[in-house]
Amino acid sequence: MENVIISVRDLNVYYGDKIAVKDVSVDFDKNKITAIMGPSGCGKTTLLRCINRIHEIDPTVKITGSINLYGEDLMEMYPIEVRKKIGMVFQRPNPFPTMSIYDNVIAGYKLNGIKMKRGDSDELVEYSLKQVNLWEEVKSDLHKRGTFLSGGQQQRLCIARALAMKPEAILMDEPTSALDPISTSKIEELLVELKDEVTIIIVTHNLGQAGRISDYTTFMYLGELIEFGLTEKVFTNPQNEKTERFLTGKFG
Repeated sequence: MENVIISVRDLNVYYGDKIAVKDVSVDFDKNKITAIMGPSGCGKTTLLRCINRIHEIDPTVKITGSINLYGEDLMEMYPIEVRKKIGMVFQRPNPFPTMSIYDNVIAGYKLNGIKMKRGDSDELVEYSLKQVNLWEEVKSDLHKRGTFLSGGQQQRLCIARALAMKPEAILMDEPTSALDPISTSKIEELLVELKDEVTIIIVTHNLGQAGRISDYTTFMYLGELIEFGLTEKVFTNPQNEKTERFLTGKFG
């Protein structure tokens, strides 16, 4: 239990009358990559969004159960505090279009009204961009808009923006699905490097990606958690017939 960073218990999520996540309990280990897989519409993204309270943006959503970070109830915290501790990277790269690369990295501080000395912010920007292997590529263009970067660079910028807040965990919703194979490969290598610094939970449709980078795999089907375990075990010896059918391309 001492390795568990995020613990989900008896989680149910409703959109109006429709149940999207049904009675899910799962633990996520510190400094590991956990992949959440399953066919479209099975509740993967809903589960992810609940962990940093983004689901609350939709007034039709109702949630029961608990999600704890190091034993502290995330549902009792201010959402802004939760999002400082648990970052999010979305499917499509979304640097703030009117902001420079520099300001994008420290956007979380600006948006939360946290003031920093110039030297401290310079240091943080450099450190965060180095963490995502982007510093050498952009150091002479820091005050240009982030939107002039390639798709893969923009996604690494978005990861740097999340890392700059020094979160405990980062949630990723199919972060490479809009990228070409070379950019995808760079992001995958980056995530494996980053797990020493931060816990990563990634929703992916890409079985190969889950197999390459994740330590644990969660398989969901129709809102339920069907199987959870070490990735190698789930992939080579799935315990549930539905998992096996998904992995062998029988549905998905």
